[in-house]
Amino acid sequence: MLNVLLNWLNGLPKEIIVVIVGALPVSELRGAIPLGLYYGIPFWKVFWLAVLGNSLIIAPALILFEPVSKALRRFRPWSKFFDWLFERTKRNSDAVQKYEALGLAIFVAIPLPITGAWSGIVAATLFRIRFRYAFLAISAGVIVAGLIVATLCGLGLLTWKAVAH
Repeated sequence: MLNVLLNWLNGLPKEIIVVIVGALPVSELRGAIPLGLYYGIPFWKVFWLAVLGNSLIIAPALILFEPVSKALRRFRPWSKFFDWLFERTKRNSDAVQKYEALGLAIFVAIPLPITGAWSGIVAATLFRIRFRYAFLAISAGVIVAGLIVATLCGLGLLTWKAVAH
């Protein structure tokens, strides 16, 4: 799926592609950092581009997620999707429910497929964490996740080929 997107983005500057991949819910930092390193972009530049991409969506998504999901839930396919998304998020976010903003930061910081900024936005909405606390917690979690992913890439434990396949 990411390869199809990358073909579509072909021709854009590599830095812009890294920012876009960092913003996507299917890849976030876990895809953007290995991709940027694969492109030959310097390590720290890749880190900050990926963090920027992943962070750009936080404020708008925190503001828009609830009203958009509420409007879409009137339609059966969307209602089923959001039921599934909310249940999945609830199952995987015990720390958020227990520790609120601190738990949210930890939840986002763990760079696994079921966590990240997008899942953090859903969790913040579900557990009614106030915007400023949710924004700060998700932003901090994104930076920590970026450091973890960058470290794994630096150690050779995570590569673009592993992410893309």
